[in-house]
Amino acid sequence: MSDFDADIPEVRAVSETGVPIRGNDIDTDQIIPARFMKVVTFDGLGQFAFFDVRYDDDDNQKAHPMNEERFNEANVMVVNDNFGCGSSREHAPQALMRWGIDAFIGESFAEIFAGNCLALGMPTVTADSETIADLQDWVEANPDGDIDIDVENETVTYGGQTVDVDVDDAQRQALVEGIWDTTALMSANSGEISATAASLPYLK
Repeated sequence: MSDFDADIPEVRAVSETGVPIRGNDIDTDQIIPARFMKVVTFDGLGQFAFFDVRYDDDDNQKAHPMNEERFNEANVMVVNDNFGCGSSREHAPQALMRWGIDAFIGESFAEIFAGNCLALGMPTVTADSETIADLQDWVEANPDGDIDIDVENETVTYGGQTVDVDVDDAQRQALVEGIWDTTALMSANSGEISATAASLPYLK
């Protein structure tokens, strides 16, 4: 348990159905095109996730897993290498979270994207390419099948088998101990922060 007095949920595990998003180096501009970032809040951003990949110029749906009814309730996104690369826009994980995603399993994630996911309490779990390919194939064949992510013990269970995965040590600690929301932590400890600030000579 955390020593901080803040109402931040612990994220020890995520158990939901999956959606496979195949391809390496999927950047944040693909995840949320820049023209949709002119918003005051993040509310409603989910409908624009992967918009240019999912729709043509006339807003007709193209072939994409997120347009398929069988994946409409998915909460775990299974991706490949270097997911979330490109510009460091926090709108990318915000859009995916508002579409319904709670966690990611992939070969690797861009560092800033993973950090932005952590700030939302969304695990970014990694595994080797063969493990990811097998999981993506299984999700395709079993869209209603649960994927159980054990953040604390670094395992993923699906289809009757359990595989080892990696969770960054700092991310795992923050999620498991419920200290991932830095804004809430600062608010809960505003008195200590003010006292520290008052003791700093360059802030006087």
